[in-house]
Amino acid sequence: MTKPGPLLRRACVPVALALASFTGLAHAQSTSGTVSPQQVRSWAAACASCHGTEGRALPGSPVPGLAGRPAADLTARMKAFKVAGAQNVTIMHQIAKGYTDEQIAHLSAYFAAVK
Repeated sequence: MTKPGPLLRRACVPVALALASFTGLAHAQSTSGTVSPQQVRSWAAACASCHGTEGRALPGSPVPGLAGRPAADLTARMKAFKVAGAQNVTIMHQIAKGYTDEQIAHLSAYFAAVK
């Protein structure tokens, strides 16, 4: 496998920093007590750049949509990424580590409810 060129590496840095700030922000805000629907939507917005608006991936996208998938499936998948870096072929193992189990449950329920 070839190494990414300098242009690609430079393009990935801002994306990685943005994702890190979303996950750090998500962790800081969930520990403050009850979670509002607006907070969950805010966390879900971080998923839109890859999984599509409201979790609806574009047709033909290699990235799966999240909308309408069973919450238990989404939770299990996120926990698998988080715990063992399962299927370490994307950046999901890094993103998942930034969310608590409570946040993952809220996000899973949110996307499961999207029709």
